[in-house]
Amino acid sequence: MTSTFPSHPFGTAISVDDIIHQMAQCRSWEDKYRLVIQMGKKLPTLDESLKSESISVSGCESKVWLIWRKQDEKYIFAADSDARIVKGLLAIVLAAAEGKSQQALRHFNFEHYFEKLDLLTHLSQSRSNGIRSIVEQIKNI
Repeated sequence: MTSTFPSHPFGTAISVDDIIHQMAQCRSWEDKYRLVIQMGKKLPTLDESLKSESISVSGCESKVWLIWRKQDEKYIFAADSDARIVKGLLAIVLAAAEGKSQQALRHFNFEHYFEKLDLLTHLSQSRSNGIRSIVEQIKNI
């Protein structure tokens, strides 16, 4: 996309298995919530020049921006949100999507992943729907 395309540790240094393991160590929903917020802090803020309506994700309660580029038949993502919890949820989604081919993205079972994390049952319906909108956008690139 541009030279300001940010990099992040999700899907590389921080894998799906790492996130599942960290979440399993949490003793309560409050611990999971704090962990999600901490993950969001590791996701770099998108440059303001990249935040446009054309990359915003519809179906989300908060403002969400999602960009990607293709490199060697695999997709590299960057995302941001104006809400801390959503930014953390984006990090969790990117851990599963980063560096995957279009076919792998379409076949990855995000619902099963979210079930393993036991997250969606604790989120509001609108937040859960927003995360599903983000996943749908990723699967349909």
